Amino acid sequence: MKREYYEVLGVSRTATKDEIKKAYRKLALQFHPDKNPDNKDAEEHFKEVNEAYEVLSNDDKRRRYDQFGHAGVGSSAASGGGGQYGGGATDLNDIFSAFNDMFSGGKTRAGGAPFGFEEVFGGGGGRKGRASSGIPGTDLKIRLKLTLEEIAKGVEKTLKIKKQVICQECKGSGSKSGATENCQTCHGTGEVRQASKTMFGQFVNIAACPTCGGEGRIIKDRCTSCYGEGIKLGEVTVKVNVPSGVEDGNYLTLRGQGNAGPRGGAAGDLLVVIEEIAHELFTRHGDDVVYSLAVSFPDLVLGTKVEVPTLDGAVKLTIPPSTQPETMLRIAGHGIGHLRGSSRGDQYVKVNVFVPKDLSHQDKELLKELKKSSGISPSAHNDKNSKGFFEKARDIFT
Repeated sequence: MKREYYEVLGVSRTATKDEIKKAYRKLALQFHPDKNPDNKDAEEHFKEVNEAYEVLSNDDKRRRYDQFGHAGVGSSAASGGGGQYGGGATDLNDIFSAFNDMFSGGKTRAGGAPFGFEEVFGGGGGRKGRASSGIPGTDLKIRLKLTLEEIAKGVEKTLKIKKQVICQECKGSGSKSGATENCQTCHGTGEVRQASKTMFGQFVNIAACPTCGGEGRIIKDRCTSCYGEGIKLGEVTVKVNVPSGVEDGNYLTLRGQGNAGPRGGAAGDLLVVIEEIAHELFTRHGDDVVYSLAVSFPDLVLGTKVEVPTLDGAVKLTIPPSTQPETMLRIAGHGIGHLRGSSRGDQYVKVNVFVPKDLSHQDKELLKELKKSSGISPSAHNDKNSKGFFEKARDIFT
């Protein structure tokens, strides 16, 4: 099964463009074929990373991907442009150049010269730490089973979901009184730094503070209902509007409907994965459906009208005289609604001849008499056609 693009790049669904770009450059450098000659796995990973980046770096494609999954972008991701391996950097020098741009951030010191590694990561002029507002909540993934009838026209579903919700006792703060104080380890920055010197200059490793978890604040007088987390397990009702034409494995993203974030953090997303229930009458082929209809031999020969089921209810269908077995008859507009349009697919009725297993003596005698007819035997029909052919050939050469 095709991996999610966010998983491919190793970023969250709320990642910014800069975070996506940094993740892409790191992976592109790691798996680039120039660094991994004759390594098919690395080459496949490189293509996968390029495809993911092309979609997630484009606002329109990302919006459609977030709503409909891989079906929302189709094959456009793989057809994006430029280069031997896809739409990203194709030359190792391009990637190193991109890394240099990323490190310098496009900034220059007085006089126009770019900042070096030491100035970006070192003690002089490094960025100031900033405490985050709570911890982001995690995403939720649920499976939603749908019938073919629901998929054909689209449907609204009401779901009951168990998830982490904001604690009502402390209003999500984690504190009975809402009081907090600066973390003494990081002094409210939410970060701890460790400097090291190398032959390339001074580097500073920045990590989240282990005492406050990167929040910069310590809770006073913890809430006894949520134990200071600001969240607790609860149940909510969510409405999901499913468009027509979705397929098994597609998913819908409901922003902010996932788990609530501890101590005021932003809520995660809810991913609703579509699971199509196999239909007892119809077989799906894209946006078309196929129904198999058994018809008696006399009705195939003479023609008839029959009632057949569709996703919209029963309709009348005309079987023309001399219809051959395996013929596909089309009922326009009775298929599945297109995901990106207002029209619908079609229903096809596959005509099969019905062969009875149990016959009465009288029925068998009637069939024996029918078998004597010159027009009923396929061999007689073939002989007639062959005779006509040789007669025509004789007329040509005589």
